[in-house]
Amino acid sequence: MMTLHGHALRLTIVVDDTDTWHHKPLFTEIVRRAHAFGMAGATVFRGAEGFGATSVVHTTRLLSMADDLPAAIVIIDEADRVRAFMDELEDLPISGLITVQEVEVIHYKGRESAAT
Repeated sequence: MMTLHGHALRLTIVVDDTDTWHHKPLFTEIVRRAHAFGMAGATVFRGAEGFGATSVVHTTRLLSMADDLPAAIVIIDEADRVRAFMDELEDLPISGLITVQEVEVIHYKGRESAAT
C-alpha cells in the first residue's frame, strides 16, 4: 500500500465535461492515465455552474446552458511524480486550466484491497 505524508503537490485540471478523447470523456482519459502511471489517486469533481475564459456562464439551472459544465480532475502525489505525470498529458486536447499547488498531506490511508 502506498504511503503519502508531508509535502506534496496538487495538480488540478479543469476542462468542460463535454470534452472528449477518442469518443470518451476527456476527464476519464486523464484519470485512466493517472492510474496507469501509478499516481496516489485522482478524483473528478463535476461542477453545477461556472465560467471560464469566454465569460459565458454555464449552469444546470438553464437547460439551454447545461452543457460545457466544468469538471475538475484533482491529483495529489509527491512533487517529482506530479511533475513527471504532466508529461503524460501533452498529447491531450486540454483547453482549460491546469494548476499546481503545494499542499501538506496530513492523512492518506487507503482501504485494504478486496483481492488480499
